[in-house]
Amino acid sequence: MKFNKIYLALLGSILPVSSVFAGGLDRSGQSISAFLQPGNYAEAGISILDPKVRSSKLAVDDMAEDYYFPSAAIKVQATDQISLGLLYDQPYGADSLYPNGNPVFSANGEATRVEVKTQNLTALIGYQPNKNWNFYAGPVWQTVEADIKLRGGAYSLLSGYNIQVEQEEAFGWLAGFAYQIPEIALKASVTYRSEIKHKAKSSEQSDLALLGQQLPDVGHPLSPAKPLLATLGERESTVEAVTPQSVNIDLQSGVAQNTIAFANLRWVHWDQFAVTPSLLAQASALAKGKAQNLIDYSDDQWSATVGVGRKFNNKWSGSASVGYDSGAGNPVTTLGPTEGYWNVGLGAQYSPAENYFIQAGVKYFWLGDAQAQTGGTIVGDFEDNHAMGYGLKIGYRF
Repeated sequence: MKFNKIYLALLGSILPVSSVFAGGLDRSGQSISAFLQPGNYAEAGISILDPKVRSSKLAVDDMAEDYYFPSAAIKVQATDQISLGLLYDQPYGADSLYPNGNPVFSANGEATRVEVKTQNLTALIGYQPNKNWNFYAGPVWQTVEADIKLRGGAYSLLSGYNIQVEQEEAFGWLAGFAYQIPEIALKASVTYRSEIKHKAKSSEQSDLALLGQQLPDVGHPLSPAKPLLATLGERESTVEAVTPQSVNIDLQSGVAQNTIAFANLRWVHWDQFAVTPSLLAQASALAKGKAQNLIDYSDDQWSATVGVGRKFNNKWSGSASVGYDSGAGNPVTTLGPTEGYWNVGLGAQYSPAENYFIQAGVKYFWLGDAQAQTGGTIVGDFEDNHAMGYGLKIGYRF
């Protein structure tokens, strides 16, 4: 049972819909499969998610917004032993809007709203001492920005809090290795991505203003001796956040003529992740007796996808997969009240010629039930949630 390199490459990535809905803020899954393609290769794709996240007890019909994110990659085999690559994706994010008019999550004609966006640009250099091994590493450039509004009774006296985080850049790194036996379509890779520390400028606002009271000292730079009205209202500050380290393990092997099996395992270090802007910390300490995080997670995320791909003829291939994600803990923030998922996916690839192809895929997600909390207080349950994911990708070999 032998496979040529082009056939191996065709079957190796025929499901373009990536994670798109995962634990924490994880979205893209941060695959480097394009860099491990043979020869010179380029691709561009887009993934779209249509989720429905609801709570019958809280009269929330749907709080999760549709979203899409693009990806692109180019890989050049500079010599027999040196390869270069550039990968773009949007690894983390959130997009939520609660229904207006629901007093739990809206007030004064406005509803709770969350937008978090990130961008990654990864530069890679690989060394292939022989046809089997590939060792690679490189820097990662990342940006983060956010716009979050808290409204309604779920946030008690903190209703009316806003934060805008300006786009800010920071750097990390990636390293890994791959082993392959092209003749039997065997390929395995392990990739580590470092955490990336961000310090971003932000603008915070709070409606909480009680004359004559003093701010408690919660470990932030503002003096506790200042009157509350002088400090709550609007503030320019610096927000610290660390996007987590992660490990991806990818496996595939030929199992029959024209058929391969594949698997992806992913670990993301969300445990003890927290974002705590200074104004929110002090306002929540005053209102509730302790500083409140804007976003936090309690557990690491573990995810896995397994599937099979099959070549039907010289132009058509297809795949089927099953996926699982553990989520990042429960209870969870009201800004994303789901805990992991199960999914099933189907993909198809059409290759008009040997050097280029078009892929399309679809996934259905059963999203895990979760308890939403704010400031350590359970607000309510979100149950019976689901999502549809769609993907499209074009690849070209040159």
